[in-house]
Formats: sequence, C-alpha cells, structure tokens
Amino acid sequence: MAHSLGPAAAPSASAGPNQPRLDADAVRQAKVDLAACFRMAARNGLEEGICNHFSALVPGYDDLFIVNPYGYAFRELTASRLLVCDLHGNVVDGDGQPEATAFYIHARIHKAIPRARAAFHTHMPYATALAMTEGDPLLFAGQTSLKFYGRTAVDRDYNGLALDESEGDRIAGAIGDADIVFMKHHGVLVLGPTIAEAWDDLYYLERACQAQCLAMATGRAVKPIAPAVAEAAARQMREGDPESARLHLESVKRVLDAEEPAYRH
Repeated sequence: MAHSLGPAAAPSASAGPNQPRLDADAVRQAKVDLAACFRMAARNGLEEGICNHFSALVPGYDDLFIVNPYGYAFRELTASRLLVCDLHGNVVDGDGQPEATAFYIHARIHKAIPRARAAFHTHMPYATALAMTEGDPLLFAGQTSLKFYGRTAVDRDYNGLALDESEGDRIAGAIGDADIVFMKHHGVLVLGPTIAEAWDDLYYLERACQAQCLAMATGRAVKPIAPAVAEAAARQMREGDPESARLHLESVKRVLDAEEPAYRH
C-alpha cells in the first residue's frame, strides 16, 4: 500500500540569517515532540502499518517540514530518524526518503495552508469507519465530539492514491477553514498550529468517533446535541485547548520517558 518517492535529490535549503540551523535546540525539540506523537499513536492503534504519516514545519521555516521516513512503523521512530524535506521533495536532513503519498499530501498542505504548522494523517479505525459511511461523519451527539464542532470538512472526491501534486492540491482545496478533514473512503487529516494541538485533536477525534460507532452499533437512534448547546460547549473547549494540548503532550512524554525513552534518541 505504501509507495517510495524515489531517490532523494540533493539538499537544497540552508539556514538564512534569521533562521535557526537544522541542529538548533528548537528543531531538535520539535523532532522529539513529533517522535513522541508517533510512539503514542502506535500504542493507541492509530496507525496502519508503515502507511500513515505526521509532519510539522521546521521551527523558523515555512518551506521545510519534518516527516517520518518510508519503511518504519510508528513504534520504531525516534527523533533522529525523522527527515527534514523541502516542498519540492528534496531530503534536506536525515537518512531515507518520505513515502510518496506523505510527500504529495503534506508538502501541498503546508504550502497552501500556512496555519497548518502540523499535519497528521492516519487511517485510524473508528474515524475511517465513519469516513466510509453515507452523509456527514460526525453527528455531534457526545461531549467529546463537540471539541470539533464547526471545525470539520469532508473531502468527498476520493480518487485513489495521492501520487502527484494534484491530489494534494485537491485535498488542500477541500479544507477551507477546517482543522479536521474526513477523507471519504480513505482516512482523516488533522491540522494544527502546533504539534501538541494536532496530537490532542487526533487523539480525541478517534475517541469521539469510537463512541459514535458504539452508539450506532446499538441500533438505537443517535440523538445529536442541540446546535446552540453544541456551539456554546465548543466555544468553551476552544478557550482552553492550546494549554490543554500542551499538557497532554507533556504527559505523553512523561509516560514514554518512563517506559520507552528511546524515542528521544
């Protein structure tokens, strides 16, 4: 299911006068944070083999992004194994190359949507199950789902694997102002202004979708929350989201530091 991008081109980016070096502490920390997300996603069953991918723009850059290399399971990834790529497919730092669909989706998303400093794409089971159903995926019937009220879009035009720039551009065009994109017949894409916020949304999105799938499986009608209440609750959640997300990721790193600290290496 995964496809190699092909031989990496020669590095094409270097730090400008006002940009950090790629070995700067801020860049290293971003890689550690992203590696933690990969490891905890694996623990929660959010990945699919070697086919899913997370990316984040390099701190201080708008044209370089960190992404996982082709061929590794999420649970194998460490900070030093992550790649830095430019928007043209060149590997600027690291050994290996990105999976082809990772590049064509993430490069085009980061180029077209500057607010998307992080982009997490998975085929996590419950969210993907709802992306396979008729109609809008989330019914906003449970409290956790309200975190995403007014923040979702649906990319309804599945066209097969994303193996060229047009597919990434089409997905970017479907996003609009959304942060969560259900990709019909495919999976989900979560965008965030920080790695922590992308992780927080990814985790709680799957929990919301799991609860909805379980409710639907009872055979009883799923009753959405009244729109006025849903909107008010969503607004309450958004007010504390950045700090809650930061603390969530810090808790993830504490757990990993105690149980599998190799992610930092």
